[in-house]
Amino acid sequence: MKATCPRLVIAGTGSGVGKTSIALGLARALSDQGLRVQTFKVGPDFLDPTHLAVASGRTCYNLDGWMTSQAYVRQLFARTTAEADIAIIEGVMGLFDGATARTLEGSTAEIALWLDAPVLLIVDAHGVARSLAATVKGFVEFQPGLRVAGVIANQGGSPRHRAWLAESLSDVTPVPLVGMLARGSLPSLPSRHLGLVAAEQAGVAHEVYARLAAACAEQVDLAAIVALARSAGSFEVEGPPLPPPESRRIRVGLARDEAFSFYYPDNLELLAHFGVEWVPFSPLSDSRLPEDLAGLYLGGGYPELHAERLAANFRMREGIRRFAASGRVVYAECGGLMYLGQTLTTHQGVCHPMVGVVPIHTAMLPRIKTLRYAEVCWATDTIWGRAGETARGHEFHYSEIIRRDESIDRWQPAYHLRGRGDELVSGGFCNKNVIAGYMHLHWASRPESAHHFVESCENGR
Repeated sequence: MKATCPRLVIAGTGSGVGKTSIALGLARALSDQGLRVQTFKVGPDFLDPTHLAVASGRTCYNLDGWMTSQAYVRQLFARTTAEADIAIIEGVMGLFDGATARTLEGSTAEIALWLDAPVLLIVDAHGVARSLAATVKGFVEFQPGLRVAGVIANQGGSPRHRAWLAESLSDVTPVPLVGMLARGSLPSLPSRHLGLVAAEQAGVAHEVYARLAAACAEQVDLAAIVALARSAGSFEVEGPPLPPPESRRIRVGLARDEAFSFYYPDNLELLAHFGVEWVPFSPLSDSRLPEDLAGLYLGGGYPELHAERLAANFRMREGIRRFAASGRVVYAECGGLMYLGQTLTTHQGVCHPMVGVVPIHTAMLPRIKTLRYAEVCWATDTIWGRAGETARGHEFHYSEIIRRDESIDRWQPAYHLRGRGDELVSGGFCNKNVIAGYMHLHWASRPESAHHFVESCENGR
């Protein structure tokens, strides 16, 4: 397979320079011109992709160099851009920021190199003129082989300011200024403690995406953007292909509503390839689980914001308890773990009863508890794999376990976990058919896990 789609990485000198707003504006503006725009987000982000998907009209995928691999990233890109006219890849943090302080691992730059993609650098221009050129020059020369192909100055001022920025850049680097967005021209996007509010939950009017697109169309040279993307060459995709898709269909309930929405699309697609038929249900609104399920997947999200409604839906809580007791597979990540616990205490200090499967009590904190990549090693044979096998993922949460009931003795750690530079610790909870933990795992780090999960569901049924 060969990847031929024109592509451009939207990177920043750091967080907060406007990468997301500009990526959204460019995606919508190019879509408005009739181009089929495929969007991507670098790193473990569940929220920005929801907005990129709405802006482009196509599913947005994550590209993560630490949780997956170069072969996987290139395969995913080639597969999802086969029918696209252009790919817009939004970076994470600053261009060179990633999993370690001394390598490109997990960074936007790593993905740009793997995809042989030109980089459009977003720089905050507020209060600077020639200093912007010094910043860009440093980014251009920092990493051999990486091609910074254009610059957009955000938070700019007058037309004279733009002229100064363009002149200073041309003095020290061949990288052109392809746009300057004036202060106040980009509408803000709603956010909360985990980042942006997901597009489907924020009620963001299409007018906001239209305003972002209009700002980019008026203040950025879109023809130059397309030309930069088309300057990327094609590349051959390496790595073994997946085996043929399974013909069997195993029905697995997928918690999906305002409280539970944190899923990687390619994770779900990988499991579907191995035989899972996803059956969405709402722990908030549905009174019972769908019929004939072999397993449940409770992903992350915002159960703390909907704790009262989750607690009030007694029939659903009781249905999940019975399902877990039946011996069928139940898997929960982060918010799903909190929901499977005994109680959840919100930011307001109100304690709500939850499902009551895992004998723990969780509470929200005023500041972030954990943000890290981590590799897990299964502590025992589980629904995802055998003891000693590994998988990679990340943690990002504002809650913690404040108490464990005595019955926790009947449970065991699901995995041993090691973060970046951290010592090995136990994590997650496992009791036969049930696994729950704070980790958001990416199954591309061990595709065999997806096959093992389907087998476990089939056996449990």
